[in-house]
Amino acid sequence: MTPLGFNKPLYVLPFDHRGSFQKKMFGWDGDLSAEQTNEIAAAKRVIYDAFKDAIEAGVPKDKAGILVDEQFGSAILREATAEGAMTACSAEKSGQDEFDFEYGDDFAQHIEHLRPTFCKVLVRYNPEGDQDLNRRQAARLEKLSNYLQGEKSPSRFMFELLVPPEKPQLDRVRGSKRAFDVQLRPSLMVQAIEELQAAGVEPDVWKIEGLDSRQDCERVVAAARADGRDQVGCIVLGRGEDDRKVQLWLATAAAVPGFIGFAVGRTSFWDPLVNWRANRISRPAAVKEISRRYQGFVQVFESTQKAVHA
Repeated sequence: MTPLGFNKPLYVLPFDHRGSFQKKMFGWDGDLSAEQTNEIAAAKRVIYDAFKDAIEAGVPKDKAGILVDEQFGSAILREATAEGAMTACSAEKSGQDEFDFEYGDDFAQHIEHLRPTFCKVLVRYNPEGDQDLNRRQAARLEKLSNYLQGEKSPSRFMFELLVPPEKPQLDRVRGSKRAFDVQLRPSLMVQAIEELQAAGVEPDVWKIEGLDSRQDCERVVAAARADGRDQVGCIVLGRGEDDRKVQLWLATAAAVPGFIGFAVGRTSFWDPLVNWRANRISRPAAVKEISRRYQGFVQVFESTQKAVHA
């Protein structure tokens, strides 16, 4: 049994986006040709080159990691592993409201083949939502959790928790998603973590939607670390928000013990990639801009932590 938790700094550049990447950036629906697949893989290579540039510029290699999918990023995963970088690979089907495995019952073979540092799942789970849906998801996730805690697994467990609002919840805040985020989502996140733990789902790292208050960050860490799970870490995800909002979330979380880092993807790479594909900037310029943004988020997180511990 692998000891539960991961409590070292973890600064992730995620680019495991698949459905959204394919449709929103490239405008392609349905099955892809080999040529289209290679074109998306080439765009992801720009992001990986930016990650390497950031390490050359001073981001600590032992704290930095990438998150990429097997479909478009298997070569990048192998290369990053060979170069000693921390890696994470997604295990969920892309763009589904209900969690299921990308490769069905063969999920373990894929994990053992690529051997990422983390196996990551994205799960939409609202405790006040469809209870049958929640039970089905929890059963699949327990299966994965048991495997990842076992001796055969080469990887740890990273769990990206999204709590989408239910209509009655939005009605309680007059339809305001912003009010839902501030007033309702933090408690729902805590409840979701507790329900999933009770169902036997035991992540090493919880990847959490940004929170505006230190108190809410503390509540999430308390839930993640309850009942002897004191080495479990939390990281903040960016949700594709603007730079200012992401920096606020990072600074809030960095001040709270138990938040060990972040995973900010689209805010780091989306605009530079779009501009490169439209021939508005060169490939080297796109690499440098993504690298700059990622380095900036590392700086925000680390400078906040230093100020808190000073």
